[in-house]
Amino acid sequence: MSASLKRLKRVDRVLLSLLITLVVGGFFIFLSASLGLLARGTVSFTSIAFNQFFLGIFAGSIVAFVISRIHYKEWRKYAPFVFVMSLLSIFLVFIPGIGMHHGGAYRWVDFRVVTFQPVEFLKIGAVLFVAHLLARYANKIHSHKYFGLALLGVVIGAVSIPLLLQPDTGSLVVIVIAISAMFFVSGLKWRDVGILILVGIVALGVLAFFRPYVFARITTFIHPTSDTQGSGYQVKQSLIAIGSGGVFGRGFGQSVQKFNYLPEPIGDSIFAVYAEEFGFVGSVLLLGVLLAFILRMYYIAIKASDAFGALLVVGIATLIIIQSLFNIAAMLGVVPLSGLPLIFVSHGGTALAATLASLGIVFNVSRYTKT
Repeated sequence: MSASLKRLKRVDRVLLSLLITLVVGGFFIFLSASLGLLARGTVSFTSIAFNQFFLGIFAGSIVAFVISRIHYKEWRKYAPFVFVMSLLSIFLVFIPGIGMHHGGAYRWVDFRVVTFQPVEFLKIGAVLFVAHLLARYANKIHSHKYFGLALLGVVIGAVSIPLLLQPDTGSLVVIVIAISAMFFVSGLKWRDVGILILVGIVALGVLAFFRPYVFARITTFIHPTSDTQGSGYQVKQSLIAIGSGGVFGRGFGQSVQKFNYLPEPIGDSIFAVYAEEFGFVGSVLLLGVLLAFILRMYYIAIKASDAFGALLVVGIATLIIIQSLFNIAAMLGVVPLSGLPLIFVSHGGTALAATLASLGIVFNVSRYTKT
């Protein structure tokens, strides 16, 4: 057996199996949900299938394979550069002729050949940079009273400015939670966690005051039935879809709500489509596989050979699970709508490719775990 094949065998097989299950299953869920848009005649099936499969799954898998062969410690040298470049890429959305305005926000960049959201690269860049900082300043975080909290505040401030300008509050919350989790496992004190939560609540209140859309989402969450034909429409239709699924669901492809009722059936609302077709049992199964996938990543983090590798895995795992749980919870009316995707399932070829690329780092870390 060649040396390369021996190295390949060291990739965590359990994680790989769970990933394949999520990607393949997610693609079929996506195809079923896309029938709702096709019936409306608003999109071309070829275009969305090409974007999801070739740009997302195929290209993302190739990039993940390549990255999985790059020693994860190499990323530490380039982490500050990657972070700065990912921050600067956010400002591309404001350049006329390149940036795309949709739904009241500037979040997309259109290079004609491909359209993508730069924030997907910022998520990875932030995790890389924070892992670099924590590995470098671990002693100061433990020895200096507020050093860790101050360092976290600086990173959050740097990320907040471009994302609030777009605006993209949902992605900002995800990044903040992910990097905060990395600081927490590095020894951030509970006192600091409490301060961070308090500051977060105050910041949310300020945002709600100055940003009407944030205030509207909060009020809709608190009073979902106050405007069922307006701001509460999506949640109402989502709950109807989920409830219609019952225990075992209507069956694959048989969702009714995805036709003319659910907004964004291949995006924000895709879990509602899935729950209608596969019911309570199918929903629990999806959550179970996703939870097993994340727990396996945290297990790899525990077994990582150094702090930098462990922190990378914790950050990437938290990014994935927070976005997915926020998406599902929003469709259930448990949290306000955020526009966050259900990872591996929702539409977004470049977002899926970026997620798979980040998992390439996790697979490389898994090759060097302690036995």
